Amino acid sequence: MSDPLDKATSQAPATLGEGCLSRYDPEDMSPEDGTEFPGAAELWEQLQEEQQDDVKKPV
Repeated sequence: MSDPLDKATSQAPATLGEGCLSRYDPEDMSPEDGTEFPGAAELWEQLQEEQQDDVKKPV
């Protein structure tokens, strides 16, 4: 039986280490790997403010 993952259109970069020390090999990664999220800091601040507002509201 053939490996079903052979049909996948994308592949994860190579890894280094084993178990909980496993991580992607930075030398195998390219700019197309990973994510870019320029608004992450602003979103985090907004979520923290909303959470603080929820805690301050009387029940």
